[in-house]
Amino acid sequence: MLTIKTSDLSPAQLQNYMQYAVAPRPICFATTIDAKGNINLSPFSFFNMFSTNPPLCVFSPARRVRDNTTKHTLENILEVKECVINIVNYAMVQQTSLASTEYAKGVNEFEKAGFTMLPSQLVKPPRVAEAPVQMECMVKEVIHLGENPGAGNLILAEVKLIHIKEDILDETGKIDQAKIDLVARLGGDWYCRVTPESLFKVAKPLTTLGIGVDALPKAVRNSRVLTGNDLGMLGNIEQLPTDEEIDAVRNLPEVKEIMDATIGDASNRERELQQLAQQWLNKGNVNDALKVVLL
Repeated sequence: MLTIKTSDLSPAQLQNYMQYAVAPRPICFATTIDAKGNINLSPFSFFNMFSTNPPLCVFSPARRVRDNTTKHTLENILEVKECVINIVNYAMVQQTSLASTEYAKGVNEFEKAGFTMLPSQLVKPPRVAEAPVQMECMVKEVIHLGENPGAGNLILAEVKLIHIKEDILDETGKIDQAKIDLVARLGGDWYCRVTPESLFKVAKPLTTLGIGVDALPKAVRNSRVLTGNDLGMLGNIEQLPTDEEIDAVRNLPEVKEIMDATIGDASNRERELQQLAQQWLNKGNVNDALKVVLL
């Protein structure tokens, strides 16, 4: 494993390693305005939500690594403590990238990138009409992390109004993760797209207490078939099945076929049962998978 001391790297080298490793990152497409009314629109991938009560997002227009200058977004917010955070989806990603061009102060990136300005209801900066979600924010605080090239400036933006396009909602009125078609930043020129094919769910152990991987038999924990993800799913079960429940799984056709074909061959039996369990885990049948590996 390569081990690097961060103090031995230049800011540009360090930025490269971190931006490739800490990814994907959501994109804050921020609209700001200065005291003279000049509008700025710029994307930032140093961005996330950090609180829901109060509803707070944080993004960081870092000082430029190459020349240590600050960005118009930061300068505007220090004058007018308001912004709009527009969420970026695939349909607008190329225009969003174009808006990141370092145009001179006073140049309106809405016009350069071909976006539509939509008046906000509470704040002065306009919204991006094409964005699937637009959040009007009041800036609570700006935290400067340093004066050197690459130093961040954390903008704590409290969300006051959220505008959501109805075509990305499901039948319950919530945002449908498969419909919003989000994109995110990686390192360099790389982005990624959240498509239905790339989506998957992981059961969150909020109301249950998983037995843990350590509760599984050693042969299961050290399996050459089951992956770490497989073990994580098995360890998320709330309790081990009873002996009767484990024994009952023998009557399932797939299990019976393996048991009959591997009489006197314990090694192959264990491997084939674990392969069957893995197939069931991939289909979400975690309970039966656990019973099979415990036979």
